[in-house]
Amino acid sequence: MNNIRNFCIIAHIDHGKSTLADRLLEFTGTVTDRQAQDQLLDDMDLERERGITIKSHAIQMEYLYNEELYTLNLIDTPGHVDFSYEVSRSIAACEGALLIVDAAQGIQAQTISNLYLALDNDLEIIPILNKMDLPSAEPEVVSDQIVDLIGCSLDEIIPASAKTGLGIDKIITSIIQRVPSPEGDTKMPLQAMIFDSVYNSFRGIEAYFKIVNGKIEKGQKVKFMSTEKEYYADEIGSLKLNKAPKNHLHAGEVGYIISGIKDAREVKVGDTITSVENPSHAPVKGFEDVKPMVFAGIYPVDTEDYEELRKSMEKLQLNDASLTFQPESSAALGFGFRCGFLGMLHMEIIQERLEREFNMIVITTVPNVSYKAHATSGEVMQVHNPTEFPDPSILNFVEEPYINAQIITKSEFIGSIMNLCIEKRGELTNQIYLTTDRVELSFSMPLGEIVFDFYDKLKSISKGYASFDYQPSGYRESELIKLDILLNGEHVDALSALIHRQNAQFLGRKICIKLKELIPRQQFDIAIQSAIGSKIISRETIKALRKDVTAKCYGGDITRKRKLLEKQKKGKKRMKQVGNVEIPQKAFLAVLKLDE
Repeated sequence: MNNIRNFCIIAHIDHGKSTLADRLLEFTGTVTDRQAQDQLLDDMDLERERGITIKSHAIQMEYLYNEELYTLNLIDTPGHVDFSYEVSRSIAACEGALLIVDAAQGIQAQTISNLYLALDNDLEIIPILNKMDLPSAEPEVVSDQIVDLIGCSLDEIIPASAKTGLGIDKIITSIIQRVPSPEGDTKMPLQAMIFDSVYNSFRGIEAYFKIVNGKIEKGQKVKFMSTEKEYYADEIGSLKLNKAPKNHLHAGEVGYIISGIKDAREVKVGDTITSVENPSHAPVKGFEDVKPMVFAGIYPVDTEDYEELRKSMEKLQLNDASLTFQPESSAALGFGFRCGFLGMLHMEIIQERLEREFNMIVITTVPNVSYKAHATSGEVMQVHNPTEFPDPSILNFVEEPYINAQIITKSEFIGSIMNLCIEKRGELTNQIYLTTDRVELSFSMPLGEIVFDFYDKLKSISKGYASFDYQPSGYRESELIKLDILLNGEHVDALSALIHRQNAQFLGRKICIKLKELIPRQQFDIAIQSAIGSKIISRETIKALRKDVTAKCYGGDITRKRKLLEKQKKGKKRMKQVGNVEIPQKAFLAVLKLDE
């Protein structure tokens, strides 16, 4: 155990974590030149296309130092705020963390947020100044920021460049010297914490775990403590580039177990594995349950695919424990699921993964957050969906969730960022100059306002420099109303939204105009209306496609033309009664991008 080091890499998005992981793997000889490729651990097509890490990835390296062989277990983590749950799980399986800061961009919001997660778990922090090869690097300025942030000395910071390989040997030496070896007792009953799992269609579920105490052997009978199910450890081993089977693993090691589990609901991330013969009495203290921030409905395009979608969601939840879902139904879309996501990017990625990995084409409804409705009787209801919103006559007041947002930006963008936040009903609570041209702004704002397009707008007005992080700060009373969209007098519940009263008129009009552009013309007039309760606040009409029925009447009495037009008018009226309007998927998504 003294020669094991478990560590993770934490940083803000795009500060070079995955590239540094590539260099570490090459330096320790874990991958050959033939296997080497950029972002080796990002094995999803989606991750490579977007250049972001979505999943944390564990891999084992071996390195000879002072004639002793050390086992280094590395976990590369995502940097985006929407995937912070992946980071918290990785941190729970480690004793040390490499804190990477971009020498050109300095410390950003997510750097600080991930650092606090690591410090809460008493991890040894090794600060690394990456991208030293860039002409725009400011090592002195950024080093001072790191010293202020974590209170280390200047000579503890390792200058490095993941691109050129500068400083990689120093990083490996620091990991061996500074990261403590795992604590644990091999003689105690087995306790192994599951920090991730994947679904393999041939072998069932593969669970990744870190052994806290005891040891596990191949073929041993084990028990998953939260579900109380028992299985045989058909195969165990360590997570090299390709899985390496072993006969036994002991305390401090990180590995995988395959026991032929086919049902995704039987494996929970954060659960403890123990042995059946000599069970542990208490599970390992894992990590807290995830708190979804954004809710949206996901429905299959074809209602017959509902069961298939359920299975796909369960398999996806195995690999992404921050996804929560429960069944719901909609008058317009049939049966589907109400899903909870950590943010808009998370929602987009889930939709994309369902399409790519499971061939499920889905319709996503307008995202919203969860509100608390207080009835006059004193009852408090959780409202996740506009259709659940109670009748205003029995409503006393509504509370919406608020967040504390931190935005770190260059000082030249302060004015436009403040305007954006005030537009979104934010209140400035603090403003600190970190350096002469870098400012940290703190706002208190409603979560519902940042759900749609806040992050994209923030990036565009700050030319990509502003970084954003937030923590929930509780609920506050608010004037919320339900905005309904009607097509030919029928409610489309998938387009309903809960919004603040002052935005209702403006938003209702915009949605109607947008839908008019997107819904294809039919053989009859389509009325698009937005309403609050029974009061219509805006209307647009899509005119009918008309056939020129009078084209054949050249000359003759006007009554001949009138007769044909009257006949057409009756046909249109009848068509309107029986015709229904198909809403394209684009229309559901367009409601989110009203400002474009």
